[in-house]
Amino acid sequence: QTLTQSEPVVKKPGESQKLTCTTSGLSFSSWWMAWIRQAPGKGLEWIGRAASGSTPHYSPLLRNKFSISTDSSRNTVILTGQNVQPEDSAVYYLDLNKNHSVWGLCSGTIITVAA
Repeated sequence: QTLTQSEPVVKKPGESQKLTCTTSGLSFSSWWMAWIRQAPGKGLEWIGRAASGSTPHYSPLLRNKFSISTDSSRNTVILTGQNVQPEDSAVYYLDLNKNHSVWGLCSGTIITVAA
C-alpha cells in the first residue's frame, strides 16, 4: 500500500495549480482525505477534506481558492487551486484518516509561487 503525490511545481502569481495523490492497494471508499499545507517557517494549515460520494468541507479562509475532488476509479484525490499567490507557496500534503486515526500522509508536494 503506497501513496504517490504530484511532483514539485513552480507557478506564477495568478495561475492555477492542480495536485494529486494516488493510492496503490487501498480503496478511498471508506476514508476521509484531508489536504493540508505548511508554508516555510509556519505551522500546518488545514485546507479541506473529502470522502468519496460526500460533499467536501473547506477551511472558511480557503474555500474560495481551493476545491477538492476524487476519482474513485483511479483512487486519486485532486486539489485544485485558483489564482495562486506567493503566500500559497508551501508543502502540500494529503492525509488519509479513518475514525480520526491517521493511516498515512502523502510525502508532500512543494509548490512555489514566484513572478
